[in-house]
Amino acid sequence: MTPTPPASSSTEEKLPRNLGLWGIWMLVVNGLIGAGIFGLPSGAAALAGEYSVLVYAFCALLILPIILCFAELGSYFRGTGGPIRYGTLAFGPFVGFQGGWLYYLARLISFSANTVLLTDSIAYFIEGAGTGTGRIISLAVICTGLSVINVLGSVESIRSMTLFTVIKFAVLILLPLGGFILLGSEVIPSFDSPIPPSADLGAAALLLIYAFVGFEGAVVPAGEAKRPERDMPLGLLLGLAVVAVLYMLIQLVSQAAVPDLANSKTPLLDVSASLFGSTGAILLMVGVAASVLANLVSSMFSATRVTYALSLEKSLPRWFGEVHSRYLTPANSVVFFGVAAFLLAAFGSFTVLAAMTVLSRLFLYGMSCAAIPKLRPQFRGEGRFILKGGYAIPVLGIAACVWLMLQVSEQSIWMTAIFVGIGSLLFWIGKKQA
Repeated sequence: MTPTPPASSSTEEKLPRNLGLWGIWMLVVNGLIGAGIFGLPSGAAALAGEYSVLVYAFCALLILPIILCFAELGSYFRGTGGPIRYGTLAFGPFVGFQGGWLYYLARLISFSANTVLLTDSIAYFIEGAGTGTGRIISLAVICTGLSVINVLGSVESIRSMTLFTVIKFAVLILLPLGGFILLGSEVIPSFDSPIPPSADLGAAALLLIYAFVGFEGAVVPAGEAKRPERDMPLGLLLGLAVVAVLYMLIQLVSQAAVPDLANSKTPLLDVSASLFGSTGAILLMVGVAASVLANLVSSMFSATRVTYALSLEKSLPRWFGEVHSRYLTPANSVVFFGVAAFLLAAFGSFTVLAAMTVLSRLFLYGMSCAAIPKLRPQFRGEGRFILKGGYAIPVLGIAACVWLMLQVSEQSIWMTAIFVGIGSLLFWIGKKQA
C-alpha cells in the first residue's frame, strides 16, 4: 500500500500538470549546464592535461548510478517535492526536511552567484552595469524579472527556458563544430604525455563534478509532470547523455585551439576568439548570458517548489504553500526566493559558500540512493521504473557520493554542519507553528 497521506485542504497538490518530456529534459539540461562549462576547461587542463576529456567521461559515469536512482524514485510519486518526499517516507520528516533545506540552500547560493556572473556579462556590453549603483539596479532587474516569469506559470517558465536554451546550445555547439572543421585531426589528443598523479586526477574529478550537479531539480516538480513514470527516467538519462558528450567535445576543441589553456582565465572566450576572431568572442558572451539566464530560470522554478513542498509537509509556515489564485503558482515562495537571492547577490560573498553547494547536494544524493531499499517494496508495481540488478545501482550511487565527499575540504564540511544546525532550528519552529 502506498504510504501517501490522504489529501486535505492544506496538503493536496494544487499545481497543474503541464510538464511533458520536453519540459523535464529542459530542466535537466539547464540544471547541468550553467556557468561552469565556460570556466572549467582551463582548470581541468591544469590538473589532468590532455587526459581531462577522460575525466569528464569518468564524472558522467560517477553520476550515472545517482541519476538512475533519481529516475526510479521520480517514477514513484505524483506530487511535488522530489528528495524531500524520498527522505521523509524512508527516514522520517526530520531527514526529509534536511535534504530539502540543503538542496534549497545550494540552489539559492548558486542562483545568487550566477546572477552576479550574468551582471558581469551584461557589463561586457553596457559599461557601468557591473559596478556601484548600476550593479545594484542590474541585480534587482534580473531577480525581479525572473520572479515575475515564475509567478506567471510553469508554461511561461518552460517557454523562457526553451528560448535561452536554444541560444545557449547554438553557441556551445558552434565551438566544437567550428573546431573540428577548422582544426581537423589536431582536435584528437595523442595521449602520449605522462598520466597525471592520482591526487591531481581526483582533484580534477571533484572540480568537474560541479558541471554534473543540478539535475535533481527536474524531479522536484514531479507533481506538475504529465507522465512522471515515463518522462522522468527518459528526461534524466537523455539530459546526462547530451550534456556529457557536449562537455567532452568542448574540452577536446579547447585543448587544440588554445595550447596554453591551463593558464587561461577565460578559456571558452579565448577558444572562441582563436577560432572565430572578435565576432566569435562577442557571440560567446551572448551564449554565457543565455546559459546563465536559462540556469537561473530553472533554479528558481525548482527551488521554489521545495519551500512549497516543505510547507505542505508542515515543516515550514503555511505562507510558503499558498498558491496564486490566478496563475496557480507558489507565488509566495517565488517572491521570498527572489528577495533572498537579490540580498545575497548584492551584499554577500559566495567563494566559500559556492564550494559548499556540492557537499549539500552529495548529502541529498546519498540520502536519495539509500531511500530506494526502504521504498521500493512499497512502490513496486505497474507504471513504476524499477532498476535492474537488485540494489547494486543504489550501492554504487552511495559509494560515489562517499568518495566525492572525501575530496571536499574540512572548511566546507564545517560550514555545511552549521547550516544543518540552522535548518534544524527552522524545522523545530515550523513544527511548533503546525
